Formats: sequence, structure tokens, C-alpha cells
Amino acid sequence: MDTFKKLNLTFGWGAWLIATIVYLSTIEPTTSFWDCGEFIATAYKLQVGHPPGAPLFSMIARFFMLFSSPENAAMMVNIQSGLSSSFTILFLFWTITYFARKIALKSGELTDGKIYAIMGSGLVGALAYTFSDSFWFSAVEGEVYAMSSLFTAVVFWAILKWESVADEKHNLRWIVLIAFLMGLSIGVHLLNLLAIPAIVFVYYFKKHEVTRNGFIKAGAAAILILGFVQYGIIPGIITGATIFERIFTNGMGMPFNTGFFIYIALLIGLIVFGLYYTQKKNKPIWNTAILCFTVIILGYSSFAAIVIRSNANPPMDENNPENAFTLLSYLNREQYGDRPLFNGPSFNSPLDRQDPYGDGSPVYVKDEEVGKYVISDDKKNSEPQYDSRFKVLLPRMWNTEAPRVKQYKRWSKFKGKPIQTVDNSGKPTVINTPTLAENIRYLITYQMDWMYFRYFMWNFSGRQNDTQGHGNVRDGNWITGIKFIDEIRLGNQDFLPESITENNANNKYYMLPLILGLIGFLFQIKSDKKNGFVVLLLFFFTGLAIVLYLNQYPLQPRERDYAYAASFYAFAIWIGLGVIAIADLIAQKANMKVGAIVASIACLGLVPGIMAAENWDDHTRAERYTGRDFAKNYLDSCAPNAILFTNGDNDTFPLWYVQEVEEYRTDVRVVNLSLLNTDWYIEQVRRKAYDSDALPLSIPQKKYRQGTNDYLPVVDRKELSGFTDVEKVIDFVLSDNPQTKVPVGSGESINFVPTKRLRVKVNKEKLLKDGTIKPEDADKMVDYIEWSVKGSYILKNDLAVLDLLATSDWDRPIYFASTTGPDSYIGLENYFRQEGMAYRLVPIKAERGQDGNPGFVDSEILYTNVMEKFQWGGMDVSDIYMDETNRRMTMSLRILFNRLATQLIEEKDNEKAKEVMDKAFEVMPDKTVPYDIFAMFLVENYYRLGEFEKANVITARIVDIFSKDVAYYNSLKPELQAAFRNDQQQAMGVLQRLYQMVSQQYPQSPEFQKEIENKIAPYFNTGIRQQDR
Repeated sequence: MDTFKKLNLTFGWGAWLIATIVYLSTIEPTTSFWDCGEFIATAYKLQVGHPPGAPLFSMIARFFMLFSSPENAAMMVNIQSGLSSSFTILFLFWTITYFARKIALKSGELTDGKIYAIMGSGLVGALAYTFSDSFWFSAVEGEVYAMSSLFTAVVFWAILKWESVADEKHNLRWIVLIAFLMGLSIGVHLLNLLAIPAIVFVYYFKKHEVTRNGFIKAGAAAILILGFVQYGIIPGIITGATIFERIFTNGMGMPFNTGFFIYIALLIGLIVFGLYYTQKKNKPIWNTAILCFTVIILGYSSFAAIVIRSNANPPMDENNPENAFTLLSYLNREQYGDRPLFNGPSFNSPLDRQDPYGDGSPVYVKDEEVGKYVISDDKKNSEPQYDSRFKVLLPRMWNTEAPRVKQYKRWSKFKGKPIQTVDNSGKPTVINTPTLAENIRYLITYQMDWMYFRYFMWNFSGRQNDTQGHGNVRDGNWITGIKFIDEIRLGNQDFLPESITENNANNKYYMLPLILGLIGFLFQIKSDKKNGFVVLLLFFFTGLAIVLYLNQYPLQPRERDYAYAASFYAFAIWIGLGVIAIADLIAQKANMKVGAIVASIACLGLVPGIMAAENWDDHTRAERYTGRDFAKNYLDSCAPNAILFTNGDNDTFPLWYVQEVEEYRTDVRVVNLSLLNTDWYIEQVRRKAYDSDALPLSIPQKKYRQGTNDYLPVVDRKELSGFTDVEKVIDFVLSDNPQTKVPVGSGESINFVPTKRLRVKVNKEKLLKDGTIKPEDADKMVDYIEWSVKGSYILKNDLAVLDLLATSDWDRPIYFASTTGPDSYIGLENYFRQEGMAYRLVPIKAERGQDGNPGFVDSEILYTNVMEKFQWGGMDVSDIYMDETNRRMTMSLRILFNRLATQLIEEKDNEKAKEVMDKAFEVMPDKTVPYDIFAMFLVENYYRLGEFEKANVITARIVDIFSKDVAYYNSLKPELQAAFRNDQQQAMGVLQRLYQMVSQQYPQSPEFQKEIENKIAPYFNTGIRQQDR
């Protein structure tokens, strides 16, 4: 083995070792928020997660879990991500050294100096990516993106290995390996497929002379292959299976799955024949193509696990993909809807007046009773068809939700093109529709700049903070750390608020990784144009091409930088090559050995060194248990055998994790209201799961099928006065009488709800007997829970909740998670009793205007839960980093503490109220959860309790924080300041309210009053108002 190979292996594995130590030192020891809890839960028992599935990830994760107890299962999945990421670094190192070696060989044989430069370039590039913001984030949690990155790294390295042996016998086995890896990667994430264009061009450059026509044909072939795999293989093969199933089951009356197995046998037969024929006729290209197709399908076959496990009806069985039809819907992600890409409507495009709706593809479901697949939703008149005059090329602004439309207009500087039409009543009207230029402006300013280039610069220039940004100059921007440059884009940098300066994610790289990468890019393009173009293709297709394809709307629920990690991987290649460029430059004044050593050491310190130092504190999750503990707190807020309604990812997925993996509080049935809009989920909650009985729903499952009762208008019938029993409303909806139907715009008649005013009878005796209502509160119970439906319609999930209320007869406690939001309460919030991180539905009506929060507080239950049961995820005992997602979750906790303390004070139980207050600031200290407006509400209770010393310390700190906020807002130019008008008013209100507390309501010493006044007076134009003194 020559020197280069020895060093290449040694330094490559050295980079791997560094990355492994870093990632395993900073992984989260349990589940994280967002999708991690779901992925870990589904992997633990090989259940079915959200579309389009990640069966290979689940199987590998399950293998890792075999070596741990349930309590450490999540950590093992996180270790899997850490190792996937460190092996990605290994292959990145070898990819960089491959390119660097090719460049070095152009000027002669490899000298020691050149080898040192190549090793330095590999090390700098690999370690820069190791410590990059987005990649490190995914490396320490149980998500699919780390493993997806590994597949991308391996297939890209493999095509380079093929290039190096392309003239040798049996070289095509590398191509077949790549195809197999591509097939496997489908079982993790589809992002890996975006490496196909770069792979095609490596093949083209190696096997063909470059011509204009050849180049165009290679590009077309790359797009065709990518499209064939993504659409022809992934859903296409299953589409064929659905056709055979209909023919054999519906057409010939044969048993279910007969057509599917005949189809698979036919497919295998055709493959075998194709391989035999092309081998016999000596057609190596076609033989290799069929073999590649075969191994892609072989890798893709991991999805058989999805179908097998779905047929076992596990507790987690999302979309129920147990046959060809439901699997196709699952793979097509149909539950997430669609968006226009090349031609289509805008946010205000009217329907075509002559033909407003077209037919969609019918939905087939398996009907065991009739032994056929029946149409549950014919999709007649279900597809909106828009007036062609309002369609536009490259429609970027398509979402119709009002908040997003407002943002479309802001980002595109919308004026629109006036087009005359008529409204629904037939009156002439003019609609200003977005122009092509405005769509392109939105594409550039929001989708490309804000949702890609900003993330790119986070990784290679610097990051302002971890607060999710929506376009202002304070939140989530990229920075350089160079004041005069940042001031050009972000305004005055002299009076920055603590949300920037004290945020762990305020990371400054001074553009050094960016500059080194640009040097490497230019160096490769100049020295090795073909391979430079290949890396550029990888960079584009895993970055901007995703932007074009996703067509994202504004106000995304979270930052999306993790989706572009492969693009940043490509740039890290150029960062590495920048080292050899600098070494060459130095060698012109000295020699190559000196140039290599100096360039490598300098670049190591100035790029990965700075990145590691800046990023460590906001990427380590080593002692953070918040995802797990908050989930347990939700469950511990519930009485035994409860039903807990949740709504989003972060109040559902961690709960699934602790129940499925740690088997914690499996008596509580967690019901996600978003999923309750689907027939498959309603069918699942009707089954017993672990210690939780089935939901007692009375409406037959057929009435919940897709296409039935998806949407029910609320039409008040005059004959129904007062409040109507929910049972009667359910009977009305179940009726087949034509009078219980109303026509809708699509031409069909559907069920409707005949009144807004609903009621549920209260079983007082049962509630007193089981302890739900204490004897002393018996006289507060109402005979009926009465409420009014908000809005003009209800959805399937609302109907299911009404069905439950109609049939439950108070047998099981019903809770709503405190984070579900008012839209999920269907008007019941006046009957909520807060017992923890959830509200319990009880027949006691809260007095209006108590504190602006739903319902009322049971201080005894809430005190027990908060003070004795709840766990705090480590934020109470260590300086863990609480990122924005974690900080959001703590908002409801501070509100909870404040409500409990306030209630205890009103009940004259001041000692317990003090304990609660002390606990609130102990478990959420300022150093981990910075004080916010909710801390201001809390501190007032300290004043009410006479705990002035504690209150004054916290008050002074809150004043410092909000004073800096106001100083920052005031320092901005008017055009930048306008975005913070509400925040500025709130900050001023907080300062004014705190001064009122210390000077009027709870007068403190003149010295302390003066201290507070001096801090806040500069921000009031006329000083402190007289009434506030």
C-alpha cells in the first residue's frame, strides 16, 4: 500500500473518530420534539409511521434498540443517527481527497507536499461539515435525515470509485451497487434520489467525448432517470398492482390480493426474461439497466414491512396501508394535499364559471362484506377548475389562507394585474391577480433567499439566533459577525436585544467557511472543470431544485434547513478544495510541503475550529430530557383511563414514544384531533390499545369513510329552539332521510348539523361517586353542558368528538391538551378544569373573565401534579440549551404556574402559593428559559405574597431584558422598525406595568423605584406618566 493510500485511510478514519466522539458526546439521551418521538415509537415495535414511510430506517433503528432497555431505546436511535453522520464524514473525506488527488496529478506525480495538501483539504472539508449547523442538528436526534445523508455520501463516493475503475473489467458492478443503494434509500428518505443527475454526468464525462448535443442528452437522461425512479418505480409499481387487484378481485370475483401476487409474479418473470434475453443477445447496457431496475426494486422492497405490519393492525398504523390501494395513497402522501408547480392558480383565482369542478380519481376501500374493493369517495366534482385567465406560469403564490396571502403580498410587493370577471352573485368585479413577475419575485425573495440562501449562510457565514424568522431583521437571520456588513442588511447592531446576544445560537464565523468554499469552487472549476460541474449539479439538485419542487408557502411551522443538508455537503467539498488552492498559492513563494502544512493548520483553526467553538453550546443536547418529561407531564395530568385530545406534533409524538416504548401510562388514550379527520384513524381509536379501552363511538365506520361526512355545514333549523341534545344531532346526521341533507356547490347533497346550540346531559351521581366532582362542589354542577358551535361548519374530527360526547355517559375522563388551541375546543372551554398540562371537561361552568385562559383551576389536583409528579427535563438542574421549540413549550408551563399560584392566593393558602412560585423560578430559571412576559405575570404574585426581595430581583432582571428590547427597536430605521410595532408596544407595556407594581400597587423602597424609573424613563418620550409614579 503506497503512502497516499495509507494516509488517506488513516486521516479518513481519524475524521470519522472525531465526528463520532463529537456526535456521541452531544446526542440527546431520549426523544426530541417534532417527528423523532414518532420515528422511535414506530421503530420500537416496527409499526407504521406517517407517509411515505421509512421502513428501512425503522428496521435498522430496531436493531440498535435490541442492545438497550426500553428507557434507553431512544438514545440508541440517536446513536444510530450519530454514527450515520460520522460515517457520512468518512465518505466526505474520501470524496474530497479523490477530487484533490485528481487535481494534484494534473501537475505531475504526487509529492509529499501534494499529499499533505490533499490530506489537509480532506480534513478541513470533512470537519467543517462535521461542525456545520444543519448537519450537526440532525446528527444528534432520532430522525431520518442523518441516515439519508449517509446514503447520499456513499452513492456519490461510489460513482467516483466507478470512475477510477471505469476502464477495468466488471466496473459496472459499482453502478449496480449504486442502484441498490438508491433502492434502499427510498426506505429512509427520497432526498438521496437527487444525487442521480450528478451520477449521470460522472458516467457521461467518463464514457463520452463532451459535445453540445451529448451534454444536452445527458441532462435529459438524468432528469428522465430521476423522474422514472421517483414516479415510475415508487408509486408506479404499486399503481400497476391496484389495476391487477381490481381486475382479479372486482372483475373475476377472486379473493383479495390475488391480483397483487399475480402481478408480482409477472413482474419477476419479466425481469428474469429480460436478464436472460439481454445476456444471450450480448446487450450489456440493457442487461445492466434491467439489473439496476431489479436491485432498485429489491432495495425498495423494504416497504413490504409496512404492508405486513399494517395487516397486523398495530396501535400505530398511520393511513392503514395494508393493501395496494391504501399503500398507493400512503406513498403518494395524499393526506398532505398538493400544490401547483409549472402552471396553475394563484391565491385569489376564481373558479371557472362554466365548469367549476372536475372529477378526481375515485377512492377504493376494501369491503370484507361484499368481497370487493368498493368506492368510498367517487371524487365527482371534487377538483376545483380555475378560470384560465387567472392561471400563471410558475405559480408560486397559491395558498388561500388569509395570513399566508398577506405574506405573499409582502414578499412579492404585490400590486397585481386587474382582470374583470363576475362574482358569485353575477355582479361585475375586478380581481388583481399576481403577475408572472410577482411570482418570480416571491420565488427569489422568499423561497430562494429566505428559505434556502439564509440556511446556507447559517452554515457558512453565521447565525443570528434560533428564533424562527418570518422576514424581520431580529429573528433567524444569517450574519457575518462583521459589524458594518451586518448593519447594511439588519440595521443598527449597537443595541441588540438579549434574544440575539444571549442566544446560544448567535454564532459568528466571519464568512470564513464561505470564503474558503468559494475559493475551492473557483479552484475546481479552473483545474477540473468536469468534476466541478458534477459537484455543482449535486449542490443545485439538493438545494435550489428542492426549493422549486416544494413550492413552499410562508409562515412554515418550523425552520426547514435540515432538508438541504446534502447541498451543504457539496459545498463542504469546495471548502476542502479551498485548502489545496491556498497551499498552491503559498507554494509559489515557498515550497509545496510548507504551503500544505501552513494552509492546512491555518484553515483547520479558522474554519472547523471556529465553527466547533461557536456551535457547540447550541448543538449539545447531552443532558436534555424535555421531550420525554413533558410527554409524561401531559399523561400525568390525566386521571386513570382518560381520553386525551392533542393536536400537533409536539403534543402527540413524544406521548406516543413514552407509551409505546417506555410503556408509561398506557391507560390514557391519546387522540390526535388532526388525524381524527381521517377514516383510518377513527377505525383505530375504536380498537382497544394496551390498557386503554376503545372509544365508544356510535356512528358506523361506513359513515366515517373518506368522502362521507368529511364536512358538515351547520344550518340552524327554525323548529329547533334552545339547546339540542347531542344524541339527537347524531341521529339526525345518521338519517338517510333526504330532509337531513343540503345541496353543496359540487352538486351533491350532504349531511348537515341542524343547530349551533348543543348540550350533553350530566350524570351527576356518577361524577360524585367516582370523585370527579368533590362533594363540596356538587351544587356548582349544571344539569347540562351547553355550548354553541363556532363557525358555519364542522369537520369529521368535530363529528367524532360529538359522537364520543353523545355515547360516553361520563364513563371516562375527557381531557384536551393545553397546547391544542381554541379552535380544537369546539366551544367547550367554559367547562374546562385545568389539572396540569391538560384541561378536563367537567360539568362546572367557569366564571367569565377570570384570567383570559380556558375554564378554571382545581388547585388541589394541579398542586399535586405540579409539585409532586411533574418532571422538568433537566432545565431545573443543569445549564441545558433550550432551543426555540423547547422555549415555546415552557410558555404554557409559566401560565400554568401563574394560574395555580393566583388560585392559591385567592384561596388564602399563601404558603402553598409561595412554594409554587419558588418552584416556577427554580425549574425555569432565567439562564435556561429567559424571562418573558409570562414571567412578569408570575412576579406579581411574589409581590402579592409579600416576597418583595425575590420579586425585586426578578423585576430588575425583566426590566433589563425589555429595556434592551425597546432600545433596539428605537435604534432601527423607521422602515425596519415598523415590523416590530406590536412587540415594541408590548415591551413598553411590560416596563410600564412593572413600574406601576413597584411604585403604586406594591410600593418598594424609593431607591428601588428610582432604579427602575432610571432604566425605563429614556424610552418614554415624556418620561413616566404621573399616574404611574
